[in-house]
Amino acid sequence: MLEYAEKRAFTRMDTDCEMTFKYVDSETVYHSTCLNLSGAGVCFITNQDIPVGKAIEISITPAKTITPSLEAFVEVTRNSVAGGENRFEIGGSIKGIKGKA
Repeated sequence: MLEYAEKRAFTRMDTDCEMTFKYVDSETVYHSTCLNLSGAGVCFITNQDIPVGKAIEISITPAKTITPSLEAFVEVTRNSVAGGENRFEIGGSIKGIKGKA
């Protein structure tokens, strides 16, 4: 049997909830679905082809109001086609959490 050693610093948590994002230099908001989240990263599906290295701001709204929303600055680290035309799976590294005003 092959052994697998997890190299991630944080465990991924499946989320499957609504998420919005925008480029840091734009006010246009795009809708997407967050697939999973960890202490250092996020993975989501969108119809936008976001280049690796691009900085975005994300807002994740959980389905249950008992969990607070998350607003963060993310650097895109992975972009792959997600089984359909204009569907991209985006992976990103969380660079900072936005504070409430």
